[in-house]
Amino acid sequence: MTHPVDALIAALPKTELHLHIEGTLEPELMFALATRNGITLPYASIDALRAAYQFDSLQSFLDLYYAGAGVLQTEQDFYDLTWAYLERAHADRIVHTEIFFDPQTHTDRGIAFATVYHGIRRALDAAQAQWGMGSRLIMSFLRHLSEEAGMAVLDQAEPYLAGIDGFGLDSSELGHPPSKFARLFARCHALGLPCVAHAGEEGPAAYVVEALDLLQVCRIDHGVRSLEDEALVQRLAADRTPLTVCPLSNQRLQVTPDLSRHPLRRMLQAGLAAMVNSDDPAYFGGYLNQNFYACREALGLSDAEVVQLVDNSFEASWLPAQDKQRWMGEVGRIHAQWQAAQAG
Repeated sequence: MTHPVDALIAALPKTELHLHIEGTLEPELMFALATRNGITLPYASIDALRAAYQFDSLQSFLDLYYAGAGVLQTEQDFYDLTWAYLERAHADRIVHTEIFFDPQTHTDRGIAFATVYHGIRRALDAAQAQWGMGSRLIMSFLRHLSEEAGMAVLDQAEPYLAGIDGFGLDSSELGHPPSKFARLFARCHALGLPCVAHAGEEGPAAYVVEALDLLQVCRIDHGVRSLEDEALVQRLAADRTPLTVCPLSNQRLQVTPDLSRHPLRRMLQAGLAAMVNSDDPAYFGGYLNQNFYACREALGLSDAEVVQLVDNSFEASWLPAQDKQRWMGEVGRIHAQWQAAQAG
């Protein structure tokens, strides 16, 4: 029997702010693209590939993630990848999504930046036309590569900045502190676009501080280890710095192996602007609604906490203020309807 709060989760309009488009590559699509492009995968079947989606660390996931991205060759491949995610997002009632893409994953294997960009951009524009789904496109730099490599791919991106909305930092966190990219992010800021960064996932709370102070980010992606530093918690709460938390990702990568001990509720109780996202859902077993359902069950989230998480996400989005208010009003209206139905 469906839990009453799950019905509320399904009904609410939502936004997703932490989603790697390459991480939405489902095994079925990976095999289809491999066939289309004449690529032989080292797996006998879709089931064998799914069985490989068991990870004991961020690095073990990234190894498969980068290998899987090799099937993405043409603009149509990137369109198909993005459109498949957008259809799932629409089914989850996501009305606005802010997605990451990792151009270096593709340019380093000889795929033109334009091929990647145009395929993704075309799908985002199609979702806007078909459903009115808003979106922003965030170009992420791979932190396991050098700052110089980041500068080089930024050079390639400059002709396309009219369709790129911000910059991010992702990939292997340990040993690659935000400080490694201070000059690169200064250049990004000079281009007039907002910046975000992964920090405090496997890396320490100190990486969150570096991302704020040295990279001048407006949002922290993950940030669950921020709770280890009380002064940082107070700062994040006072500034309403968004924390784009990804619960099923944290569970699958062993950041928080037991979801019932995930810090999401403690983050809310500390006044942090935390929210729920799916990260790399094809690999971590759940798109946005599945993350909400799993947290509702494991943490016993109340309807009010679910609504707070959804409101935090709209607040943290890069939507215009009037659109934020309109959608948060809709959240409130649907919540009130749900409460009335429960009372009746």
